[in-house]
Amino acid sequence: MPIKYIPFFPEPIEGQAILDNFKRTLRYKGAYDVVDNLRRGMPYYEVEKQETVGENADGNLVIRGECVSACAYLREKGIKVDLVYIDPPFASGADYAKKVYIRRNPKVAEAIAHAEQELDFDEFKAFEEKMYGDVWDKEKYLNWMYENLMAIKSVMSETASIYVHLDWHIGHYVKILLDEIFGEDNFQREIVWQLHGVAGFKSIADNYVRAHDTIFYYNMSDNNVFNKQYLPYDEAQLKRFSSIDSDGRKYKTITKDRRLYLDDAKGVALSDVWDDIASFQTIVNSPEICNYATQKPETLLERIIKASSNKEMIVADFFGGSGVTAAVAHKLGRKFITSDIGLNSIQTTRDRLKADGAGFDLLEIKDGVSLYRNPVQTMDKIKSLIPGLKNEDSLDEFWEGAISDSKLGTVPVYVPNLMDSSTKLLDVVLMNRILHEAIPDLDNSIKKVIVYYVDITDKAEIEKFIKDDDSTLVEIELRDLKEILDDVVINDYVEYDFEESNGTNTIIFNKFVSDRVNQKIDEFNQKSLANSSEKKPYNPIVISDEGLELIELISVDCTASDGEWHSDSEIKIDKNGYVILNGAKTKQFWDGTISSAKKPLRLKIRNICGDESEIEID
Repeated sequence: MPIKYIPFFPEPIEGQAILDNFKRTLRYKGAYDVVDNLRRGMPYYEVEKQETVGENADGNLVIRGECVSACAYLREKGIKVDLVYIDPPFASGADYAKKVYIRRNPKVAEAIAHAEQELDFDEFKAFEEKMYGDVWDKEKYLNWMYENLMAIKSVMSETASIYVHLDWHIGHYVKILLDEIFGEDNFQREIVWQLHGVAGFKSIADNYVRAHDTIFYYNMSDNNVFNKQYLPYDEAQLKRFSSIDSDGRKYKTITKDRRLYLDDAKGVALSDVWDDIASFQTIVNSPEICNYATQKPETLLERIIKASSNKEMIVADFFGGSGVTAAVAHKLGRKFITSDIGLNSIQTTRDRLKADGAGFDLLEIKDGVSLYRNPVQTMDKIKSLIPGLKNEDSLDEFWEGAISDSKLGTVPVYVPNLMDSSTKLLDVVLMNRILHEAIPDLDNSIKKVIVYYVDITDKAEIEKFIKDDDSTLVEIELRDLKEILDDVVINDYVEYDFEESNGTNTIIFNKFVSDRVNQKIDEFNQKSLANSSEKKPYNPIVISDEGLELIELISVDCTASDGEWHSDSEIKIDKNGYVILNGAKTKQFWDGTISSAKKPLRLKIRNICGDESEIEID
């Protein structure tokens, strides 16, 4: 559970337009009488340093955890940020999947090479795995965004700016929240980013082609940083500098008494319509691509960071995604803080920044979200692990579903939404809501409900609160959600040999088994079989006995046998089988080994789906 709660400050601006159709999770000045579920403030959890990458004199941070929890940590440490860019879920109703690639198996590749045969590239088969969901009820989404924006505002400096990247699904609603939180007078621009590559299914509809995202730009005050940006002149504009003075300098006449010299001209002042930055829909082979579904181009963040920050300032992104904000901030000489709830995001960001030579601390917030790999996957897994749980249309959306009991009949089940920090902690406030709002809405035939929790303030206190309350005869059973998930966490298995020769320590990998990845492949194969036909024959993914093609990254720690990780030697195998050695790309295929100058004490292996296992070297 949280160590303590940190207040949401400063307060929203008074007297602004507000959305009147949803219940805010925070109390604020001028608000209607609403239930205040988060009066305690932002939950501040234990934070564990997982790894320090490179020299980190600037205090750069990569944080795995929710936006609100990350902001609570920054407030507790007295850290203020100077520029925020966020690209949160768009409430689009879409599920985003990561394409998972089977790597080259070095044992198989070696055998083929000896036989002087060409490697079959059909080996690089891929399947998709759900990364995160963008499926939201509008009211829940707005409450969630309101809470996040309040948390972000509380860690912004007095001169800071924020850019919020959205699209048509929810942007117009969030704009009103931004006016309310930051103040209408602090709204600067609505930036239109024209997307390229909108042909295909987007152009089939009998309507205008949707071809832009929206970025809302706000300041905290009038004393903000803004460096005006310019675009280069095109051919037609350059031709206007047709006059030449006695010194041979080109110029154009602005007025009778004023000239603009070409070598003094900065270019065309940038407008709030950006049609010169291509999206990844058209840059298929860009070296930036990180195999991340919602990745944004570096040129987009370069423009924002150059305009609204100076060198040595802190740039933050609390929905870090592919890590583009942190990567560009580093390249432009800024400090960075980035956080995300998803493990794939953190791994992508960590590997990207390491390759760029950035120094940073990798932190994990112990808020219960990391029980599995990401909240969406966890929620899906929960539904499959609760015996007998099924959807029940007659129940209010508060309940995840119900279990049928031969004696008790229908038993509604409550499961906290891991995307909503206000539901993860079971306390008197939430239990009061269950007793006096959720249970009274149930049918009179209901005799029992089950309430799952991630964290609980004090189980004895909650049970006493339930016992002392005489508003219902319905039995309430409390269950710890972590116990369900802990039962299915199985570390990957590896067999290896160790050799020491001429001062070099080498680990030779013989076998790797990942039950979780194999289950995903089995699911993929079963689906492929069901959808196969004469025109589309069944072509399953087959894993070798060695299983080395399921390994994505290997790191050895030669410094410490426990605690914070030190990656003293590291290889990552990209989707084409090439080795990235200590962050540097090579054109070498992996040979099934990893070497280090010092004796390795422990080993970390990441499989192709992102699960990491630590193994003590024997």
